[in-house]
Amino acid sequence: SFLRVLRFVVATAVGHLLSLVRRDGILKSVAATGSSMKIGEVSAASGCHIETIRYYERIGLMTSPARTESGYRQYRDADVERLRFITRGRALGFSLEEIASLLRLAEETDLPCSDVDRLARTHLVDVQRRIADLQCMERELQRTIESCSGRERASCSILGALRLDAASD
Repeated sequence: SFLRVLRFVVATAVGHLLSLVRRDGILKSVAATGSSMKIGEVSAASGCHIETIRYYERIGLMTSPARTESGYRQYRDADVERLRFITRGRALGFSLEEIASLLRLAEETDLPCSDVDRLARTHLVDVQRRIADLQCMERELQRTIESCSGRERASCSILGALRLDAASD
C-alpha cells in the first residue's frame, strides 16, 4: 500500500542521511582544496536557491565565505556538500534546528553516533505521527466525499462538513 511505500522511503532516506553524517570528510572546512565558485554556481551544484543560501549564512548554518576584491562570494566544494546535506535534511522534514544539531554532530567526528541515532529516531516518531494524522484526514475526506449526493451546491455535504468543522474549532 501507499503507506508501506511511504514508510519504506522515509526509513531509507533517514538511513541515507545518517550514513552521510557518519561518513568522514562530509563537512570539510572552507579551507579545503577545490575550485572557487560564485553563488550561482553553488546554487546550481547544490540545488539550493541563491536566496536560501544567503539565508543559511545569516542564520549560521553556512559560514560566510571569503569574498573577492569586487565583493563576490567565493565558495568551495565543501560548501556545496554542506548545502546538499542541509537540502537533503530539509527534504526529509528535519527542522533547521535539527539540521544544525546534525551538522554539529557530523563535525565532531570523535563523538559516538548515538546522538545522531537518537535525533533520527525522534524525527522518525514525528514522521510516523504525521502519517497517522494524514491517515485520519484521508478517512475523513473519504467519508465526506462518499456522503456527497451530487445535488446542488446549497446542499453539498462536503461544504457542510467544512462549515461544521470550522464552527467547532
